[in-house]
Amino acid sequence: MPVFVRSILLEAPIETVFAFHERPDALQLLSPPFPPVRVIRKTGGIEVGSRVELRIGPLPWIALHTAFEKNRLFEDQQISGPFARWVHRHEFETAGQGTLLTDRVDFQMPGGPMLNRIFGWAFQLALQPMFSYRHRVTRQYCEGSA
Repeated sequence: MPVFVRSILLEAPIETVFAFHERPDALQLLSPPFPPVRVIRKTGGIEVGSRVELRIGPLPWIALHTAFEKNRLFEDQQISGPFARWVHRHEFETAGQGTLLTDRVDFQMPGGPMLNRIFGWAFQLALQPMFSYRHRVTRQYCEGSA
């Protein structure tokens, strides 16, 4: 199963970085302009059991938060959407005076193992700009330049 991992070292305490992700508008702030992301319905924040219904471009997507440890991690899983499997784990770790933020996405594309072997690497390349954007925004807000 393909796994995409991207980390950033932030010059901000873990409490600041985690609190940014708990903001009600965090998803909108972290979503790049393309494809457009629209929140249709949202229950709760990022704690276990919270649910968000999105439209990403023309695609409907429903995610459920399945793990939460304050200042350590949270996880969301696609329960309906374009992937056969999508589990996004956000990990926070103290690193000196700062925070190491790691996004880990375990995914399966529709179409089975053969298509995942053929196209999984290409999709990982496509994820890089999205997470570069997300990490740039996180840096701006958490390091005080936003």
